[in-house]
Amino acid sequence: MFLASQMPDRTVLMVTGRAVGLIEQVAVMARQLAPSTVVFEDVDLIAEDRRTTQNASATPVMFELLNAMDGLAEDADVLFVLTTNRPEVLEPALAARPGRVDQAIEIPLPDEDCRDRLIARYGEGMRLALTDRAAVIARTEGTSAAFIKELLRRAALIAADASPGAKSPEVDDGHVRDAMQEMLVDGGSMTRTLLGVAGVGA
Repeated sequence: MFLASQMPDRTVLMVTGRAVGLIEQVAVMARQLAPSTVVFEDVDLIAEDRRTTQNASATPVMFELLNAMDGLAEDADVLFVLTTNRPEVLEPALAARPGRVDQAIEIPLPDEDCRDRLIARYGEGMRLALTDRAAVIARTEGTSAAFIKELLRRAALIAADASPGAKSPEVDDGHVRDAMQEMLVDGGSMTRTLLGVAGVGA
């Protein structure tokens, strides 16, 4: 969505969920609406390495995608953006032909400064009263932006439960600790995986 907001002069087509089966139609629309950008989310769902995948039904969809990328005329102003959280499982054919994938960009987990700014961003509208902000930043090392967003959301709910009737309760260090306990301990490994936690201990 950030990329789309930075390209106001281009038509952006988002391909997610059931739309993955409509690649040919999406490619036709992209050509007709050029200059355009096709954002294909979670491409690993249909482009997992054929040597390891057991999802054979995804292979024809992957070839449709490759045909759509290869079938554009040289003067067609259509940009494909493929996203994945699992680059290690992608089919080598995606990058086997020069010009098919021109650039790979890794977006790493947020560093300390970025986590500080994420807390400020997702804390907007809350009465954050953190006396040890550095401890929260340190404890969230290895987490994703989605984790920090959910952490503050849960902390705000805990603060609201602790102060019934308050219009805007303060969210303090204790509320954040309780929220982190829910997410890192009580939620189990599945919750940590879904929220993007890499190697953060309970």
